[in-house]
Amino acid sequence: MTEHKIHFAIDKNINDIFLKKNIFKRHKQCNPRHADTIVVIGGDGFMLETLKKYYKYNKPFYGMNKGHFGFLMNKFKIKNILKRIKKSKQIIVSPLIMKACTKRNQKRSIIAINEVSLLRQSRQTASLQIKNRKKIIIKKLICDGVLVCTPAGSTAYNLSVYGPILSLNSKKIAITPISPFRPRRWAGKIISSSSLIKIKNLDINKRPVSVVADNVEVRNIKNVDIKINYSIHFKLLYDSNNSLNKKIKLEQIRKQVL
Repeated sequence: MTEHKIHFAIDKNINDIFLKKNIFKRHKQCNPRHADTIVVIGGDGFMLETLKKYYKYNKPFYGMNKGHFGFLMNKFKIKNILKRIKKSKQIIVSPLIMKACTKRNQKRSIIAINEVSLLRQSRQTASLQIKNRKKIIIKKLICDGVLVCTPAGSTAYNLSVYGPILSLNSKKIAITPISPFRPRRWAGKIISSSSLIKIKNLDINKRPVSVVADNVEVRNIKNVDIKINYSIHFKLLYDSNNSLNKKIKLEQIRKQVL
């Protein structure tokens, strides 16, 4: 039987001098290109960075939490890593692709696993128009910002601004306003995952806006197009008693109770 090859991606901010020593005493470090599994040790933010860094190798990712909440991660245990990987359940998620055009007509294309957020850049509120392809969702939204999230990201920043929690198999994406001023009661919209969301800054000079794809920011935005990129597949591995589906359902129950 061939040995299961693992590449360990460990957050450099983890201050644990014994961690690497214990792991590499038990397991051989493999090049990510040739690994069977990439084990990510850190928090959710580091998991997002690692997914984007290594997804081109088309490998499954098994996260072990050494951060705070660790929503995308499994519990941290050095013992029986191989056994847990072999018993884990795989889910596949596709990210958002954000295509932004700046005030100076510079263009950026960035993927986002959790969400794309548009945020006001100054003391002035943002003035935005939102469309689904050619259909207007909201003609003029005065707000601090707006975010578009995937089901996997719906329990992150989206939940903090009172957005809906989406089931992984819902085939939906959520548009959620951040501190909406006009119209004050606009609660956002849940739309099909096949949608193409087009967001325009209606006042580029007076009301500058930045856009953030997970943790990558582009400033002075003129317009942004956002959609799911189904050509990219992230393979995430979860312990059977700690699945991402289960975590999302628990958050839905907590939200209902609150």
